[in-house]
Amino acid sequence: MPPAPAPRLGGHVLADALLAQGIRHVFAVPGESYLDVLDGFHAVRDRLHLVTCRFEAGAAHMAEVCGKLTGRPAAAFVTRGPGACHAAIGVHVAMQDSTPMLLFVGQIPFAETDRESFQEVDYRRMFQPLAKWVTQIDDAARIPELVAHAVDVATSGRPGPVVIALSEEMQKTRVAVPDLPPTPRALAHPDPAALIRMQEMLAASRRPLAILGGNWGPAARVELADWLRGRDIPVTVAFRRQSLYDGTAENYAGDLGVGSDPGLVAKARQADLVLAFGTRLGEAVTQGYTLFDAAGATPIVHVHPDPAEIGRVFRVALGIPADLDAFAAALVRLPPVPVAWRDWTQALRAQRLASYAVPAYPGRLNVAQCLRELEGMLADDAVMTCDAGNFATWPPRFMHLRAGQHFLGPTNGAMGYSVPAAVGAAIAFPGRQVVAFVGDGGALMTGQEIATAIHHGAAPIVLVFNNNMYGTIRMYQERAYPGRVVGTALTNPDFARYAEAFGAHGEVVEETAQFAPAFRRAAASGRPAVIELRTDPDQITTRSTIAQLRPH
Repeated sequence: MPPAPAPRLGGHVLADALLAQGIRHVFAVPGESYLDVLDGFHAVRDRLHLVTCRFEAGAAHMAEVCGKLTGRPAAAFVTRGPGACHAAIGVHVAMQDSTPMLLFVGQIPFAETDRESFQEVDYRRMFQPLAKWVTQIDDAARIPELVAHAVDVATSGRPGPVVIALSEEMQKTRVAVPDLPPTPRALAHPDPAALIRMQEMLAASRRPLAILGGNWGPAARVELADWLRGRDIPVTVAFRRQSLYDGTAENYAGDLGVGSDPGLVAKARQADLVLAFGTRLGEAVTQGYTLFDAAGATPIVHVHPDPAEIGRVFRVALGIPADLDAFAAALVRLPPVPVAWRDWTQALRAQRLASYAVPAYPGRLNVAQCLRELEGMLADDAVMTCDAGNFATWPPRFMHLRAGQHFLGPTNGAMGYSVPAAVGAAIAFPGRQVVAFVGDGGALMTGQEIATAIHHGAAPIVLVFNNNMYGTIRMYQERAYPGRVVGTALTNPDFARYAEAFGAHGEVVEETAQFAPAFRRAAASGRPAVIELRTDPDQITTRSTIAQLRPH
């Protein structure tokens, strides 16, 4: 029999439980509500990387991006009350993006519950609509059990966030409990009969269209790409899922989401079979739920790990609940079908290339040309993070991601995501090139996390698209109330000097020819870098100016 475990403080048991589950990164804003856990982190500091952040939302975004990149949860730790409220935005991102993540929240002493004690919040009620599961640990002996189950919940089925509150007394209790190992993930395999039916539907099709979303492992992405390329099926990616498919492939047709090419949207309406693999058929992907007929006039094959998501809005011709990695493995074993849609695929690719071409925008700075140059300077395994805002429609239109590159953004439209996500990715993967895209609005929401990058020796490159406004809201203002501008103008710092104040590298780009040299200098600096692109405020989207939005 193994020796009986030695008694440990609850705070130390928790640190050991994270290690036992394979978690190696903790992103935290320290608080007195989990001092004993912090002491536990000190005891395992040679095996667990504690990243001290400047804002709880930043910590949550850093943990979330690690889950996106690895498929396994990282942990964020925040203090009670205000700390939990600040971190809630990261939980919402993880939920809507189906990202595994753990958020630990310090809690008041258990004996003070329901007295409206200092910073008291009932986290089960607060986070219930935002997380897959919310629990509280009041008994230190249950720490290994509950942490192990939290990881299982976060990674099973449709992945997502789990929130765990930590009562104060529990952390100080000494208990003798063993650590628990991780459980191998059980995969839900697709029904063989459903795969046969899908093959029959594909063979009868003349205008199929694949829409990719969700979370696929590295091997599954290769298998999925092989299957789609082998059948020359035109492929689109769901909102902010550019990482799922090689944009240089001859059957890549673009993205369906915010700012999609109107030509692609028109083509998608002509499809006679939709292969929705892994994606939710949500508002952004379906262009406000208008892309398909809800009653099922366009046959849809919907593959998703959560059976409740299949048919949630649109009636489907065939639903296949399955783990996406298991589904990909099954795909490559299917026999080929006759390909009767090559002209259709070529037309969709031509539409994509026409949208991808760089227009001759007026003015000194052509952002599209800058992005085309950036595309050629990126490493084959580069990680790109993207914030919310109108600027965020430029990279998907004017860049093609290659296999092995990542493009990560919040599908819930959370501003302030990109900078901390880039910092978290650069800390967790120090050998990879990391580039953040952020607007001037989002840059001043969480841009202080550049200090975290400096503190931990990470070197992301942040591109700030500065048009001195909340551009998306200004766009809607001009459409609904032309000329009646209120509340959307911004006053900004010199972002290069802002970066330099942290000890980072700063650049300002006002002309197209300045961009590539500025990026090379930033990359060569070996430090975090901020490149401010001073864009034309009138060019409100990739396809419209403010003047064009106003009624004539």
